Amino acid sequence: MKTATYRGTTIEVLEADITEQAVDAIVNAANSELVLGGGVAGAIARKGGPSIQEECNRHGPIQVGEAAITGAGNLPARYVIHAASMRLGGKATAESIRSSVAHSLRLAEQHGVRTIAFPAVGMGIAGFPLQEGARLMMETLKAHLDAGSNLQLVRFCLFGREATEAFEQALQEVFGG
Repeated sequence: MKTATYRGTTIEVLEADITEQAVDAIVNAANSELVLGGGVAGAIARKGGPSIQEECNRHGPIQVGEAAITGAGNLPARYVIHAASMRLGGKATAESIRSSVAHSLRLAEQHGVRTIAFPAVGMGIAGFPLQEGARLMMETLKAHLDAGSNLQLVRFCLFGREATEAFEQALQEVFGG
């Protein structure tokens, strides 16, 4: 695990299952229809139970680049924030990742979230390149923290060594961690 501290917020990068994180909120790499299909969303649906999809159905669809917040069902987190970086079956872009992550961070602040875990938004099924996407997410987080934040912990939970290394490198480049 790699860590950095920036403006009082601890930032962690580790290879881990996001659905097992006992944090205030986990972020789902979502589509704009808020359909919990494969990848991170599928794992959240399986482990969290049907209440998450039921809440998503009430919120969605949303615009690409936006986010929605639901309860976390049977997961150890309190909330799931659904960062819509693509249309259902579509691909993510730099702007959709930047925007959906920024919107997720704003929703977290509005709901009193102090600890949050992110996956690689837009880089799995949505097909965005890992290195560039990791850097975009770290830069978006830095801009959020620079504007003032109550977040105490931001954890990036990645699947596989390649993704973990990409985020470790981005942490080093953006935060010097």
